[in-house]
Amino acid sequence: MSETMRTISWDCGRITTIDQTLLPVEYRVIECKTVHTLCEAIVSLRIRGAPALGAAGGYGVALAAHTSTASTLQEFMRDLEIESDRIRRTRPTAINLTWGVDRVIAAVRRAGSIDEARKIAISEATAIADEDVERNAQLSRHGESLFEDGDTVLTHCNAGRLACVDIGTALGVIRAAVEEGKEISVVSCETRPLNQGSRLTVWELMQDKIPVTLIPDSAAGMMMRKGSIDKVIVGADRITRDAVFNKIGTYTHSVLAKEHKVPFYVAAPISTFDPTGLERDVTIEERDPDELRRIHDVTIAPADAAVYNPAFDATPVDNVTAVITEDGVAYPESKSWNDLFS
Repeated sequence: MSETMRTISWDCGRITTIDQTLLPVEYRVIECKTVHTLCEAIVSLRIRGAPALGAAGGYGVALAAHTSTASTLQEFMRDLEIESDRIRRTRPTAINLTWGVDRVIAAVRRAGSIDEARKIAISEATAIADEDVERNAQLSRHGESLFEDGDTVLTHCNAGRLACVDIGTALGVIRAAVEEGKEISVVSCETRPLNQGSRLTVWELMQDKIPVTLIPDSAAGMMMRKGSIDKVIVGADRITRDAVFNKIGTYTHSVLAKEHKVPFYVAAPISTFDPTGLERDVTIEERDPDELRRIHDVTIAPADAAVYNPAFDATPVDNVTAVITEDGVAYPESKSWNDLFS
């Protein structure tokens, strides 16, 4: 992955993004020229990761503005509201997507003409993307001090550059620690059923020449019991006052970490926080049963097998040592934690 290549960007009336479903076999940049193709890219996980989805939401509104054929500002805004709602519905659990859409829509409402609205949409969406890079840089600097020379760190799913516009959250912290001269090795869980850990996290870290070992999701407990894991760090798709929502399997790792007294860190920008919701208010996305019944064209379960395939789970904040944000490190039950929800 090129150091100058962003995971997602705006280019002359289209959204360009890395197709994450093809990695690590093929690195391909694709284009989304319509809101329909953008929504397909989000649902299919060609675009994924909470901060990247925030940028996708913002760019999606810009794309809707660019492609609208409305002749009046009122019709134009109606087009944007319809298309924005389509984008929001693609991933119900990830709060950054809705946050990005809503931020650009709010900015566009100030426009006095269609031309002005289009310029505002592109400007605001670009600002979201640029700010994501800076937020992740700040977050990474705050988080690296929690890691020591020689640490072996376990991570789940992918919270790196591919999940953001650039730098990453959990992997950004690890990169910052390495840049400070600390020898850090990473244990990456495969993250079934779509293997974002093996396909994406291992690929990213190998690109950066950071030592990484791939393990089955079910091996994490054994490694913690043996004392082979010093710390755990993950990203997040939504954080409420009482829970962290992240890729399915995160809760299990948090329980194991708590049992074995391994610090469990979450790295996420403040845009991932849900200041009004609680765990009970959040809809957990359920995905296609065939993600479990098949691997590509190979059938691994009976075609009519009953399947429960949640994309995320909720980790109680009692299991979280701290959350790393661009404003610093927040410990649950502390004033800094409560301030994030005030």
